[in-house]
Amino acid sequence: MKYIVVLGDGMADLPIEEIEGKTPLEYAKTPIMDLLSKQSEIGLVETIPEGMSPGSDTANLSVLGYDPRKYYSGRSPLEALSIGIPMKETDIAIRCNLVTISDEDGLFEEKTILDHSSSEISTEDCKILLDAVREELELSSHHFYLGTSYRHCLIWEGGEVVALTPPHDILERKIGAYLPENLILREMMRKSHEILRNHPLNLERKKQGLNPANCCWFWGAGTKPMLTSFEEKTGKKGIMISAVDLLKGIAVGAGMMVASVEGANGGLHTNYEGKTDAAIEALTVGNCDFAYIHVEAPDEMGHQGSLERKIQAIEYLDEKVIGRIYKKLKDAGVDFRLLIMPDHPTPIFIRTHTSDPVPYLLYDSTALQKNSWNYNEEEARRSHNRHDKGYEMIDYLFSK
Repeated sequence: MKYIVVLGDGMADLPIEEIEGKTPLEYAKTPIMDLLSKQSEIGLVETIPEGMSPGSDTANLSVLGYDPRKYYSGRSPLEALSIGIPMKETDIAIRCNLVTISDEDGLFEEKTILDHSSSEISTEDCKILLDAVREELELSSHHFYLGTSYRHCLIWEGGEVVALTPPHDILERKIGAYLPENLILREMMRKSHEILRNHPLNLERKKQGLNPANCCWFWGAGTKPMLTSFEEKTGKKGIMISAVDLLKGIAVGAGMMVASVEGANGGLHTNYEGKTDAAIEALTVGNCDFAYIHVEAPDEMGHQGSLERKIQAIEYLDEKVIGRIYKKLKDAGVDFRLLIMPDHPTPIFIRTHTSDPVPYLLYDSTALQKNSWNYNEEEARRSHNRHDKGYEMIDYLFSK
């Protein structure tokens, strides 16, 4: 038996009047998920422990079977593992987004965050901009490291975990009330805007109609993580397929294999087929029992507030990931259990994460069910199947 999780990051949502009072998941054309749901168990699962922030960090730890209350030490340290940063016990890792803030004259504190991803800027462009920031701002105690797309890392030697606000939580708001209290971090952010606002690359991006990456925004501080081995904990050898450093970092910390897929970028037009094929190869040719396919696109489109593009991301997930893996494993004669779910909702009109329970679909190729369900939030709720401890879901998947 092989086991797969297909994780549509931020895929869950709320009913939207513009699409007949349906959610994007309910409205999207998803023939594969609709087919599977009629042969599967569906229900709701709580991925975010009460009182914890509904981040992709806590949620994906939970889905992978790690109780966030026990294992969570901050978001950026997990990403640091993926980047390969050798953290010391006294280091603090901090996420450094290259964001777009408004560029009118006036006080830095009066500016607003317009785009947390700077038009999904490429890693190549970010390297040029981050090098410019590093040259001017890096200190003996503060070091910048390149990550993926707009997502990067600052290591603060001998630092402390300080309260910092995720930029996607404060889109269109003035930044003054959300700047760090720590004066060094605050000044770094202000100076980064001075360095980047008129950088030739950003001026060229503006000419092309793209948002300039004109400010460093710090958030997600934490200490070096300590995860137990996934294989020792579950008895399953697993592989992570994701474009983002957070998920790769969780996998590194858990001792899982990590696939490198060309063209996987965390955006709407990521290499869905390549990611799926990497999972299939690991399960059928390699010696893996479990594959975790993480797709960032629905979450990114939710943060952008783009209903059309979020629906498109869900349809791509259905066709290019779920449909592809279902057909190829069936054609190969492989018995498998497939869990489809989001990590958390990212509602279009809120443009950030919520802690609401998410719908899951559990398909077993050896035990087909017969029902009339479609896979969406409302029908999952009406199924009355519910798991209140998300970190137990992986054992539920492996229970056969």
